[in-house]
Amino acid sequence: MKKTALITGATSGIGRATAHLFAKHGINLILCGRRQERLEIVKKALEKETDVVTLNFDVRHKNETLDAIASLPENFKTIDILINNAGNAHGLDPIQDGNLDDWDAMMDINVKGLLYVSKAIIPQMTERKSGHIINIGSSAGKEVYPKGNVYCASKHAVLAITEGMRIDLNEFGIKVTAINPGLVETEFSKVRFKGGEQADSVYKGYKALQAEDIAEIIHFAVTRPTHVNIADLLVFPTAQASSTIVKKEH
Repeated sequence: MKKTALITGATSGIGRATAHLFAKHGINLILCGRRQERLEIVKKALEKETDVVTLNFDVRHKNETLDAIASLPENFKTIDILINNAGNAHGLDPIQDGNLDDWDAMMDINVKGLLYVSKAIIPQMTERKSGHIINIGSSAGKEVYPKGNVYCASKHAVLAITEGMRIDLNEFGIKVTAINPGLVETEFSKVRFKGGEQADSVYKGYKALQAEDIAEIIHFAVTRPTHVNIADLLVFPTAQASSTIVKKEH
């Protein structure tokens, strides 16, 4: 029986890489994202390998999120795997200079968006007494670093929610996993630094993790035997020792 996975933030980075890997292994896909044209490109690339539907919505909008997931066609309504991957970092300001719109965006997408999507899907998992939820956290959920204040807070919240889910859903046999990457080379930094040279320099002088590296870890987590749950995984590139220590070649 083929499984069905719903992936948020599926149009780029970790979400897209995971979709490609899942398709290769014959997992049916529900790809969610804000950019319809990007969703279509990914869908076109993957529908040769598996069944794919797309949902175009922004996780920060509660009703839009609930309506989109409720609109799924009958053969996609049973979701076995939920990958809460949509997330963002905006700005790198000390708390006293923080931009309120940036703060809203991070809390709305990273925390509330994750909750809205989960709320739409968990009831069917509890009813079936099966399912696997993977929340993409960050090393920023483990350690606060200079100028990371609100972003780190949002990712600490993701970890707390993940632990709360694991406890509450334990009686239903639902697996809940947090995967927490360090430095991954994606569009993430372009958003955080609002484009420009600073975004490019983040990954200079060392080999950062690639989206495909995280996709492989996600696939590993979802293919463990029934009695095995990867609860919480922190992954760095070899050059990174902590949020502030990265060995760069000059």
